[in-house]
Amino acid sequence: MYLKHFAMTHFPFDHTLEATSLFSATAQTEAEIRLKHLLELRGIGLLTGEPGSGKTTLCRRLCDSLHPGLYRTVYVPLTTGNVMDMYKSIAWEFGLPTERNRASAFRQIRAEVTRLLLEGKQRPVVIIDEAHHLRNEVLEDLRLLTNYEMDSENRLCLLFVGLTELRRRLQMAVHESLDQRIVVRYHLSGLAREELPEYLIHRLRIASCELPLFEPAAVEAIFQATQALPRKINRLAHYALIAAAITKAKSVTAEHVQAALTEAGS
Repeated sequence: MYLKHFAMTHFPFDHTLEATSLFSATAQTEAEIRLKHLLELRGIGLLTGEPGSGKTTLCRRLCDSLHPGLYRTVYVPLTTGNVMDMYKSIAWEFGLPTERNRASAFRQIRAEVTRLLLEGKQRPVVIIDEAHHLRNEVLEDLRLLTNYEMDSENRLCLLFVGLTELRRRLQMAVHESLDQRIVVRYHLSGLAREELPEYLIHRLRIASCELPLFEPAAVEAIFQATQALPRKINRLAHYALIAAAITKAKSVTAEHVQAALTEAGS
């Protein structure tokens, strides 16, 4: 609706952006530094954040930045089943045949990790997204999967990604062993207040719009309504642009943002 009105080539706040086109917010940059350190340590990492904070986007950007000849990345988006279901998901991503029992699947994955590292000269990286849904026994088995006590260095880099509740859950006594093995942990927050105008301009520029369409009052209204979480910002800004186009306005005002709140469900 608003593409023609504002002379844009595509929707600026669409979620399907190339990793190289993503906005580099302070929190995202700090998280990337921590995750790269995790890759060097080859240990267990924990990345948490509120819904819409950009956790999955950050993981996608990290995966895209890794050289395929040096890293073998396995990304498991969601597993709510038992331990065997998790092993099947990991084995599938590694390109391994499906084993019939838990012990065989466990040995198969560990053998593949060793093969990749020692023979293929690739560092295995397993990313478990939506990890707050994992059952306790799955979390424990994943810890055991990284346990190479006879080796002088870790072989598998494992990253748990989930909502804030995952961080609190891992502090429970039942997960003490896993919590002690986490070498890098980071909680991803939203954009800083001063970053929001830059973020909006960045997204508009990608859609070939060089004008700063959002008035200062509109930017502040978006900040207050979204806690500066990227997914919420994108949704509200999209509907605010629709509201502005309907009134044939040349810029987005705070009134347009307020009108968009109901439609956007923010």
